[in-house]
Amino acid sequence: MFLELTNRELQALKELRKYIHDFGQMPSVRELMRRLDYKSPRSVSVIFKGLEEKGILQKKQDGSFQLSEFELPNDYGTREQTIKIPLLGSVACGLPIFAEENIEANIPVSIKILKKGHKYFLLRAKGDSMDDAGINNGDLVLIRQQQHAENGDQVVALIDDEATIKEYHHNGTLVVLKPKSKNKKYQPIILSDAFRIQGIVEAVISV
Repeated sequence: MFLELTNRELQALKELRKYIHDFGQMPSVRELMRRLDYKSPRSVSVIFKGLEEKGILQKKQDGSFQLSEFELPNDYGTREQTIKIPLLGSVACGLPIFAEENIEANIPVSIKILKKGHKYFLLRAKGDSMDDAGINNGDLVLIRQQQHAENGDQVVALIDDEATIKEYHHNGTLVVLKPKSKNKKYQPIILSDAFRIQGIVEAVISV
């Protein structure tokens, strides 16, 4: 839980965000001093320290600061807190699913809709193989990482080096991944019981 921020800390956080948006990196103490029109770098150092103590900033091994994994949204008055969730593109052959090459962006998601103790990622849905389940082409799909599922769960599978979303069914020694679509070109995928899932669909965000 974040502590109450002072007006000076809120102003500094606003400038930090703007600088990162404009330049893709954190400002130095002197750069932030100029933006805030302060006369002494010590004033900015005190603000950095305060934001670190309140969980907004983290100090890296080289001594520089970065925004923590949890960030305050622009409207701090709502006390809404977010965590950045990776949006994955096509999964490259031979690479772990969270390899840097697979991550298109990091998207802030409210921690209120995430379950504690779980990790998450986002996928952008392709095609209409799950449109009867409410997952349409271009939707963002929030996935909870886990390697087990119950019959009827919507799961993420890695098939032919690409992530796909299907309905999971375990039938004896076989796993059947079923599409949910009126389009007859989509057929079930039949796999051995050695197949491992990547996660479970938790939410669908139409964009």
